[in-house]
Amino acid sequence: MRIGIGIDTGGTCTDAVAMDLDSRKVLAKGKTETTREDLSIGIAKALDMLPLELVQQAEQVALSTTLATNACIEGKGCRAKLVIFGIHDEYLRRMHAPENYNLKPEYVLCVDTNSSADGLMIDEPDWDELFKEHGKWLTDSDALCAVELWSDDIGAPCEKKFKVLAEEKTGRRCITANELTEGINIFARGATALLNARLLPVVSEFLAAAEKAFRERGCKADIRIVRSDGCIMSDEYSLIRPVDTVLSGPAASVLAGKAMTDSENYIIVDMGGTSTDISVVSSGKPVRDKNGIRIGGWQTSVRGIKVAPFNLGGDSAIRLKRNGKPALFPRRVRPMCAAASDWPEILPELERIVNKKHTNIFPLHEFFYLAQDPEDISLFNEEERKLIEYVRSGPKSMESLDTARIDIYALNTERLESEGIIMRCGLTPTDFMHIKGDFLRYDTRASVLAARFMLINMGKEDTEENVRKLADEAYELVQFRMYQDIIDLSLQQMYPQEFKDGPDGQMSLIISEAWKNRNAASAGILGEKFFSGYTLIGIGAPTHLFLPEAAKALGADYLLAENAEVANAIGALYARVGSTARVNITERYSPEVGGFFYIVHDPEGSYRIEEKGEALRRARKAAEKAAEKEARARGATGNIVTDSHIEQMDTFDKWGVRAVLARVAVAEAHAL
Repeated sequence: MRIGIGIDTGGTCTDAVAMDLDSRKVLAKGKTETTREDLSIGIAKALDMLPLELVQQAEQVALSTTLATNACIEGKGCRAKLVIFGIHDEYLRRMHAPENYNLKPEYVLCVDTNSSADGLMIDEPDWDELFKEHGKWLTDSDALCAVELWSDDIGAPCEKKFKVLAEEKTGRRCITANELTEGINIFARGATALLNARLLPVVSEFLAAAEKAFRERGCKADIRIVRSDGCIMSDEYSLIRPVDTVLSGPAASVLAGKAMTDSENYIIVDMGGTSTDISVVSSGKPVRDKNGIRIGGWQTSVRGIKVAPFNLGGDSAIRLKRNGKPALFPRRVRPMCAAASDWPEILPELERIVNKKHTNIFPLHEFFYLAQDPEDISLFNEEERKLIEYVRSGPKSMESLDTARIDIYALNTERLESEGIIMRCGLTPTDFMHIKGDFLRYDTRASVLAARFMLINMGKEDTEENVRKLADEAYELVQFRMYQDIIDLSLQQMYPQEFKDGPDGQMSLIISEAWKNRNAASAGILGEKFFSGYTLIGIGAPTHLFLPEAAKALGADYLLAENAEVANAIGALYARVGSTARVNITERYSPEVGGFFYIVHDPEGSYRIEEKGEALRRARKAAEKAAEKEARARGATGNIVTDSHIEQMDTFDKWGVRAVLARVAVAEAHAL
């Protein structure tokens, strides 16, 4: 019997499974909280729920994680800087790169160069002058990266030279766009490089924690991590390309879904503590994001399984809107019930706040606590420093901030929370699960007290019956949001151009009305109804509480599979090493010979070929070689199978004549 261990570390929970790799039978499983202050603690606790002999005998260890996904959504990561060669600042603004790609001016430096698109002319800047003028800006960072116009065609000389000089002169780590991705969109490639740099410590910490936990328990198996395309790569490779782990967890959930159903068409709904990830499988194949993954404002060139991560989870904040009605908020908070289990002193403080029956536009029942000490406290303003010092001794309620002379009307905690320094405890779906008795891991008394405070602020009577009604209302908020998110993704899948930015106000109104009238006996003058012929597969511990109602409203079948609560850890063990490489072929007209010639942009250097068939053959061969090399770098051993084809992008001119825009040789490599 060959043993595999799968681990999934999410923003809230860490799961572990031990599986017989031959029979695909789950032998043991465990779930515990993710310990963000030290990830190895959570991973170790999850591993200790498995028999030690299975961990020690493991031949395969596969990891998936939503840490990179959550960091993108929550705007977290280290301080990184990007240098773009080949364009100027005005072009960056004219193409709306800050808004469309998250390339903010404070993190980007443009250096104009004059290399040609055909790869036959190379231009580099004055390197001494560059570092003399911008050295201070470059060193004010944790990591650096670079991207170059036409880099696929010219071999990225500026990127490669900058990497060497930057690491030598600044001492900062530098990873270039040509190491990560290919394509002609310099902004998407630049965003990919910048995001990769920001995620370096996130993935590095995760892999170090996993390595520590496994080695301490005598497991010697190589550790690998699931990529966003559903393939897997070595831990060493992941340290260079953390951006490839964006949507790692959701990709693992798609792999798990394939093992749970015989259906060819299904929608995966993976609800965790921080987010809900939704993806589509059509005709047995996961839908892929052809234009590159877009997440948290970042438009990247990372090609992976198309997953829509939504800010909906068991730890999503539930607060009152200004109209006095409860609503879901995107900010992740620690549930009150979980916080009270860790810090029992929260209970009497909550009771004091509730008994005052004081109403306020602020959620005075929420608590702040210090999640991690800032490395340099001088970077924060006076109010932020006061809050850090105030909560250093333990969680403090918002209502009590005035005792520390902190003005809640002037306080802005956004930076502290986004950088993971301060964390909030608040009312969440997890709290209402405790109130309804559907999930009872923590201290329900804190959940009830927080719900009572919300009722008081809503102007409602503080009774047990109203607390139960509020819990029902909270459940419906989550059910509607899940229903809405499934429709949003489906519309984008069916009508990608029309709904690329999501439903507009009118469509959102129709979706909302369809939900409200889902159980209506008659339609009236016009009935709103959405149907889905795809099976909905629920993954994640709380999904079974909310997905059935959303499926019913969509007239869809749903499946809540066995071991669904640890499905991502199972899915990680289904991932295999694979890679894709692309080689561009440029067509040029030569007046001297009165015909066309072709330039093959091989990763090892561009070269000219006179005959089209030969150019296409050479390009496919170069792509296959690059794909196999990439698969080896990701950890593939033994035999590798490659397959290639030519993709042709066409358009029509105003007279209806077909014109070839580009030809690309695409090769895929898979380990047997």
